[in-house]
This record gives sequence, structure tokens and C-alpha cells, in this order.
Amino acid sequence: MIYRPLGRSGLQVSALTLGSMMFGEQTSTEESLRIIDKAWDQGINFIDTADVYNGGRSEEIVGEGIAAHRHDWILATKVGYGPADGVPNRSGLSRKHIFNAIEASLTRLGTDYVDIYYLHREDHATPLDVTVSAIGELLRQGKIRHWGVSNFRGWRIAEICNLAERLGVPKPVVSQPLYNIVNRQAEPEQLTAAAYHGLGVVPFSPLARGVLSGKYAPNVEPEAGSRAARQDKRILEVEWRAESLAIAQKIHAYTEAKGVGMVEFAIAWVLNNQSVSSAIVGPRTEAQWDTYGGALQVKISAEDEAFIDSLVTPGHASTPGFNDVAHFVSGRAAR
Repeated sequence: MIYRPLGRSGLQVSALTLGSMMFGEQTSTEESLRIIDKAWDQGINFIDTADVYNGGRSEEIVGEGIAAHRHDWILATKVGYGPADGVPNRSGLSRKHIFNAIEASLTRLGTDYVDIYYLHREDHATPLDVTVSAIGELLRQGKIRHWGVSNFRGWRIAEICNLAERLGVPKPVVSQPLYNIVNRQAEPEQLTAAAYHGLGVVPFSPLARGVLSGKYAPNVEPEAGSRAARQDKRILEVEWRAESLAIAQKIHAYTEAKGVGMVEFAIAWVLNNQSVSSAIVGPRTEAQWDTYGGALQVKISAEDEAFIDSLVTPGHASTPGFNDVAHFVSGRAAR
């Protein structure tokens, strides 16, 4: 296993992070626990979940799976989303919700602390200083050891770091952006801000939710059981684009000619960015997990980098005008 520093936290994390979004729904409890055990045996020490994954079931499974080696695992969970019931204060980044959410997560995880507590998304109804102050209190209480941000614009990452310094709160240590070959929009601002302020970068969706596995072809019905076939909300919002499907076919031909697996190549490309500490890989099956480890043996060359740049312009997405719906676009408020 390869270990890398997580920003300025002092933590050493495995280059692959076990993502658990599928645990408890698409992946059964039994298979999820097998994957966790196998990951541990392979040297993985970083695991990622969230309070909203499968109604909290993912956290419960993760807590059970890591219990035997809890203090050696680096455990990350998140706050910010909530149930879609419209009840006030059950989502967002207010002091009330953050305090309620951490208690619920700790209970489900069966632990008294988490190593990384992510702000899962921006909350434009709560001032940043309120959120940072609440995080500072959780740090002082020992309920969280470090914190980070996910899906945050670059200027907000910078402002959060500045606010933390002014409030006497330890700065976040990690940023978790959407980042892969067909979604490179994190490069100009998010990755740059993280690097400037000393945050590690742990991208999610390095395989573009399966698009970069090569299993989807343009104008062909997706295979049964896949995210696209299930009409998964996030893949339809973010990854299911004709341009990305066409680019994936070109990458498949390229990697096949090189004798390298496409999945392994796509993950290795993300890891080849020197800002990246670890990449989150979230398996649906144990067989998928078995493939991911091969990425650590793939060396990305200057030729490979140039080939990808020819397909997707650095700093851009595959599709002109694309914007992830989770990334709020500010700057034009009508009078």
C-alpha cells in the first residue's frame, strides 16, 4: 500500500479511500463487511461515509466493520444534507443541525469520535462564521479530530481558512471535490485553494460513477443493475452526458492498446495530480473492489497526460456549459 500525507494534518492515509455510499442498499451488509475486512488486510486505513448514505445504514455498517481496529482506521463522515421531509433545521450547517448530526453519527458509528468531519455541501442560509465556530467547539470536545469541506467553491475554502484563523479554530485539513477525467472543473479554483492553504485533496467519483469504466456505450441501453439503468439521480445530474460517454470509448481504446485496465488508468490519473492525497473508490461489489487496487501499479506518463488533455481541456468538463447542480453558481442575482 502507498501512504501519503493528508495536507498538514500529520495523518498518513492510504492512496485509496474506501467509499461506502453503496453499503446497506446496493451492497448487502454481508458483502460490505467482507469488503471492509479485505481493504484492511490490503493496507487501506481511510474509510469514508456520510450521515445521509442509505438513511444512516452506511454509517452503521462502517462502524461495525472497523470496530476491531477502530483506532487505526481514519474514519470520515459528513454533515450538511438531511432528509427530504422539509422539516426546518434537519439539514444545512447551522449550529443546531451540526450538533444534532454529530451525536446521531457517533451513535450509528458506535464510536466516540470521528477523525475527519466534512461539511458535505455549502449552506448559503448560514453564515460561514457560525459553522466554523460550531466546528471549533466539536474539536475542543474531542468529538472530531479534524475537519474538511466537500463540494465547496475555491473562494469559500479560502474564506473558511481565514475565518478559522480569526476565530482561533484549527483550519480544515482536507477538501473533497468531484474530480475525474471528464470533470476537471476543480483544477483552477478548488484544488488551487486547497493547495495554498495546506489542505489535502481526496476526490470522489474518480470513475465518473462508472462512465470511466467503459461499461457504458453511446446510444446503447445500460446494463441491468448499473447506476444508469437504475436511473440513479446523481449520475443523471452529473455524469450521464453524451460527450463523456464518447470520451470514455476513446480512453478504452487507448488503454487497451497499452495493455492497461481502463478502471485502473482512470483512478491512477486522478492520483497522478500532486495535490491529491487519496482517491475515494466506492465499490458496489467485491469484484469491483478487487479491480481498484491495480491503480496503484499504473504509472501515468507525460504521453498519457497529453492524451487526456487532448480529450478534456484542463480545468473544464467534457461538456461545454456543464455545471454540477451541487455547485451553486453565484454572481448574478437579479434586482
